[in-house]
Amino acid sequence: MFLKKIHKLFTFKQLLLLLIVLVVTIQVAVILYNHYSGYYELQHFQHFLTRLLRGSLLSLPAAFLIAYPDLIIINYLKTSAPWEKKALKRLLIQFSSAVLIAIIISSCFTLFANLLSPYKHHLSNVLLNNALIFSAVNILLMSVLEGLIFSKESKHALQMAENLKEELSQMKFELLKSQINPHFMFNSLNVLSGLVSSDAKKAQLFIDEFSHIYRYVLETIEHSVSTLSKELDFMRSYLFLQQIRYGESLTYSVTIPASLMNHFLPPLSLQVVLENAIKHNIANESKPLHIEIFQEAFYLIVKNSIQPKVSIGKSTGIGLKNLQKRYAIISTLTPAFYVDGDFFIAKLPLIQNDDN
Repeated sequence: MFLKKIHKLFTFKQLLLLLIVLVVTIQVAVILYNHYSGYYELQHFQHFLTRLLRGSLLSLPAAFLIAYPDLIIINYLKTSAPWEKKALKRLLIQFSSAVLIAIIISSCFTLFANLLSPYKHHLSNVLLNNALIFSAVNILLMSVLEGLIFSKESKHALQMAENLKEELSQMKFELLKSQINPHFMFNSLNVLSGLVSSDAKKAQLFIDEFSHIYRYVLETIEHSVSTLSKELDFMRSYLFLQQIRYGESLTYSVTIPASLMNHFLPPLSLQVVLENAIKHNIANESKPLHIEIFQEAFYLIVKNSIQPKVSIGKSTGIGLKNLQKRYAIISTLTPAFYVDGDFFIAKLPLIQNDDN
């Protein structure tokens, strides 16, 4: 569990490659500096390779022992002292931690190396020299890790934003496609065709409500929320068209207090739930379908009896899943869909208006 958290910031392979490059680079720099400064002169090229190999093999475990505490500190400070809020505090903690970790690790490895092959110079000088080198290196390593993690998280955030944007566009497309449903339009036009010759007044009402539905769809498709008042107004137009088709076999009741009318929900939420109820249940004279719409706390409840159509097949639930995704974009509240006895319940959260 501990390593999983650390390796979310850096995989083991990424960390290994980074540390190998860092260790070899620093060893080369230190060996050459010591040679040209006269502190520890090289005798020949093979001597250089031997020192490089020996130093790298000893330094790589030390680098891991330094890197993991660095990653732990970085991970902890991400929440306790984020850069955007406590930059100075974080800088001081990371700087002092980097130096302290480096001194501890360098001392341990210097003493171990001295046991294997005693240094020609005084041990205290070597300890001080290595502590300074390790401190400088760890400050550099901490900075590199911070930079790489920031870059990685920035790319991830951009990718997430792109994915969300793409998903939102797809949802809008699916939503628009589902509202301008060819079957709904075909059935509506058939009903209208019959009304034109039999009841001109009702045909005019049908046209008015039909145009209201599609005007609302086009007006709200680009918006993330709509008021409950507008949704209920749209719902009445939608159910008016459905009642022309189903007659008294489809009825509904609405019991919503006026105080909730300015609360928000995703546009066309009610249409998705109502269409789901009408599509999957029988509505005829022998089995009329009644839909109840009422309020429980800050939730809108849509309840209908379960009387499934035999030929409808298994529901994919795509419409309800898309509605849950649209809620996730605008709120932490989640709609619920479940069966309660002989009834199907849709529970839609109502989002409060902050201006109220």
